[in-house]
Amino acid sequence: MSEPEKKKRVLRPRDAATLILYRQAGRQVEVLMGERHGGHAFMPNRYVFPGGRVDPTDHRVRSATPLKPIVAANLAKACGIARARALANAAIRETFEETGLLIGKPDPAPGAAVPAAWQSFFATGLAPTHEVLDYVVRAITPPFRPRRFNARFFIADAAHAQGTIKGSGELLDLRWIAVEEALKLELPGITEIVLQQINALIARPQSGPHGVTLYRMRYGKRLVVQE
Repeated sequence: MSEPEKKKRVLRPRDAATLILYRQAGRQVEVLMGERHGGHAFMPNRYVFPGGRVDPTDHRVRSATPLKPIVAANLAKACGIARARALANAAIRETFEETGLLIGKPDPAPGAAVPAAWQSFFATGLAPTHEVLDYVVRAITPPFRPRRFNARFFIADAAHAQGTIKGSGELLDLRWIAVEEALKLELPGITEIVLQQINALIARPQSGPHGVTLYRMRYGKRLVVQE
């Protein structure tokens, strides 16, 4: 590590969440991805899954169904249950904002107040549903990057998504793409790693015991551990 790097303040990573929606197309698996706008400071012109950082309102919004016990338990290894629910909410909210697709079920308290950031979602009569999510990967952006995130990657069958894809402008060229083709695109390193593992992630029983792979840098070396 250079002396200038040592003098830099290491940013604390912010909580973020990503949702990998997948579907079967014949013998192929397709995932929903889009290209980040070139004006973004973080990973411009890279193809990614929908997602973003946790908003304070994600802690205060109700859900239609809870997390699966195994998902809640795996998230709780690195955070409290309230934070775990906020991460799931963030993944669903960001997916709705960036793609127009809803991961939800009928609102258990129709007419009750919701935060402003969630009003468009709840206007559909749905509330976010957590039971369809599996938690598969956690990745922490390396130190000394201009943006750092403690990102949780969730996965869900696109059969649970409602609505029509309509991009918000945050993700360009938003489309379903076969995993083999996606691997040929300009990708962040962690996105490429997840895509390479996608068949195994889909095939495993989502309700059974399983760990979560954590990717991070420590003392200049990449660490891959099971949480």
